Amino acid sequence: MRNLWLLYEMDLPFTLVVHEFGKALRSEAYLAKHPLGRVPSLEIDGKTLFETGAITEYLCERFHSPLGRVAGDSARMEWLQWLHYAETVAVHGATLTQQHIVIHEDKDRSPLLMKLETRRLEKALEVLDRHLEGRDYMLSTFSAVDVSLGYSVYVAQHIVKLAPYKALNAWFERISARPAYQKTQPKAGDTLIYTKAFYEIPVL
Repeated sequence: MRNLWLLYEMDLPFTLVVHEFGKALRSEAYLAKHPLGRVPSLEIDGKTLFETGAITEYLCERFHSPLGRVAGDSARMEWLQWLHYAETVAVHGATLTQQHIVIHEDKDRSPLLMKLETRRLEKALEVLDRHLEGRDYMLSTFSAVDVSLGYSVYVAQHIVKLAPYKALNAWFERISARPAYQKTQPKAGDTLIYTKAFYEIPVL
């Protein structure tokens, strides 16, 4: 979703290939593109990239996008910081997604781990909330870091209530109203990861 959203924001022509989770991602053909059998992978300029942060940097630099910040730009350091902070937020969301959704049996879930990771996710969101006070976007204008962090917060909203984070919540409402974001959202008949709007920590 993160890189798809960026492609829509940049208005670049591309061909989207959708892979269902499962055996298709473990085929020899796909493993040649992404050795871990995960998504996304981007084929461009005769090569393949499979890390979302690297894809973001490459696309912004390759197409001289105003959504990036070039070397020498006064905002470059901050742009890089928030671009990669998106992974800090996402890793907690991924762990909790696994606990809530991927692990099907209650006996195999860890309420303790879920509580710890939820608190870590909350702390990561608190950093964003403080930064966004009095701001419309993470930097002075909308950029690729809003996209990268926007995806991480999209995941987080299924596990942590965003309402208490007033600045963060207002920012997420603002960026999720963008047409490019809307184009990434599931359509009727799509396979969903999150089938519920919010997942409570189960009492086991």
